Amino acid sequence: MAHTSTLKQEAGLFTVAKYLLLVLILLFLLFPLYWVLITSFKTNMEAYRFPPTFIPHVPVVDSFVSLFTKNNQFFVYYQNNLIVSLSVALLCCVFAIFAGYSLARFKTRWNRTFFALLLVSQMFPVISRMISLYAIMGRLGIINTLGGLIFALLAAQVPFCIILMASFFANIPTEIEEAAYVDGAGRWRILFTIVTPLVKSGLLAVGIYAFLMTWDDYLHAATLIQSDGLRTLSVGIALRYLGELSYDWSLVNAISIIGTIPVVLLFFFFQKYMIKGLVAGAVKG
Repeated sequence: MAHTSTLKQEAGLFTVAKYLLLVLILLFLLFPLYWVLITSFKTNMEAYRFPPTFIPHVPVVDSFVSLFTKNNQFFVYYQNNLIVSLSVALLCCVFAIFAGYSLARFKTRWNRTFFALLLVSQMFPVISRMISLYAIMGRLGIINTLGGLIFALLAAQVPFCIILMASFFANIPTEIEEAAYVDGAGRWRILFTIVTPLVKSGLLAVGIYAFLMTWDDYLHAATLIQSDGLRTLSVGIALRYLGELSYDWSLVNAISIIGTIPVVLLFFFFQKYMIKGLVAGAVKG
């Protein structure tokens, strides 16, 4: 009995230690978000105070008022970022449907080569292809355009989206398509009315991935866009609101809070479907 009681105590201590460690890790990961939030409600003078205050003495909303009344250019950046992110996400879904389905269903001698090229494209850092990308887009005359930026980001995101989507299509039994063939359905009808609805969770995961990666992009937008009216959110914040000698940290953090709202809403409403989609495409069979 004594030995059993000792084992229960040790198990209880282990459980407490495990949850305590998880809480510490969670606090460590969430602290930057907390700091951004409280700094947005400080005056700029208090934001520079040392030692820093972890709770604002007198919370103010001056930064948010200034953002919505005096900084109209911020909403231009916001609109551009939204247009580019939604466009890339939509186009990635379209390309991923066709290319992913062909990889999963048409077993030709070129499939493995194409799949290997998609994997190899993910091994190189983004900055390594920016010079050649800039030269190609310069010859096409699409530098400093939102369309050119969309195509550049599409080229960066679509390989992984195709790989991910192919795994979802591979999980769909071919017997379903064979039965549709017997009933007289063609390839296009099978793809759009039978197969694609079965992988809608994977399609949603692909769209969310492309949207998030595009929303946070800085390098492509900083390299390919020069006009202030065409800049996206991350570049616009860096060039307009971060000065060389001093920063308005309260305003910058207020901008960061507003800028994260679409991402937070995306996870809030679609987290269940995204996780379900990613897990469903992880195992074949």
